[in-house]
Amino acid sequence: MRHFNPSSKREERAVQAWQILVGAAMNRQTLTYKLLSIKMFQKEASGVLDKTLGHIAFYCDDYNLPALTSIVVGKKRGTPGHDIPLNSERFDQAREEVYDFDWYDIYPPSAKELLQSFKSNV
Repeated sequence: MRHFNPSSKREERAVQAWQILVGAAMNRQTLTYKLLSIKMFQKEASGVLDKTLGHIAFYCDDYNLPALTSIVVGKKRGTPGHDIPLNSERFDQAREEVYDFDWYDIYPPSAKELLQSFKSNV
């Protein structure tokens, strides 16, 4: 059985983040970058999530899915990071779209699919 570990590639970590975000979205929860990093790395490492979440953001955009990464917010700001490809005036609306979407009805993306979306958008 495979596990996520310190040597996991960024696109593999994006698969891990996808699972966590879908669970949160289906429960109408937001996560701070700090909390997400603790769930993923068992320590605070929020500064390394930008490209990992970028894989998910671009995938959602490519496939016309709600902006799943919009439910990850800064502790003090309460809004998604500056690198999230989303108009800041739409944060609340985007979050509601994420909560209203049935994420359990679609197959999750593979690491390869997430990487492909990331590479085609950066």
